Amino acid sequence: MPVNLSIKAVPDALAAGLRARAAANHRSLQRELMTIIEVAASNPAACRLGDAPPATANEPRHRAGREAPEKRSIEEVADALRALFPRARTRGPSSTEIIRQMRDARYGKLDARGRVIKQG
Repeated sequence: MPVNLSIKAVPDALAAGLRARAAANHRSLQRELMTIIEVAASNPAACRLGDAPPATANEPRHRAGREAPEKRSIEEVADALRALFPRARTRGPSSTEIIRQMRDARYGKLDARGRVIKQG
């Protein structure tokens, strides 16, 4: 049977840090707290008090066992993306053309002001 736990008198700074951590991990505060408890309960030796200083709300958080990612300039990131995706798609209709065809098939053609041109 599940048990409800409650922690009273959590300092504002700690609560803000937990909310920031939850947001950074795309989780609700409840799910983030459950994840922290699951990790602590599954590996108690890794979570002994005093092993590491508590994180603050402004510290970067990285996944356990990973180093902080290196900082790169925007030019380096752009070059890496160009290497992954060397050229743009050049064949087939664009998404704009596909949507326009679907709209015209459903409602009829539009004039320059966006009004339906009556066909007929």
